[in-house]
Amino acid sequence: MSNLDDSIGKILLELQKDDPDTFKKLMKRAQEENPELFEGDVYDENKVIEEYNRKVDEHDKKIDEN
Repeated sequence: MSNLDDSIGKILLELQKDDPDTFKKLMKRAQEENPELFEGDVYDENKVIEEYNRKVDEHDKKIDEN
């Protein structure tokens, strides 16, 4: 099952990068259907990571513009 988890994780990371809107919709649906997966520290950590990724994307865009 670990290989399956790894594959799903890689697919989700690619989706987050390539199509962030679809990723957000998918994660919102997952949260609605399985809220227990998003409770506690893991969910809070993911929020911090998401904010960090947003800042990195903004920084990358600034570099690309220059």
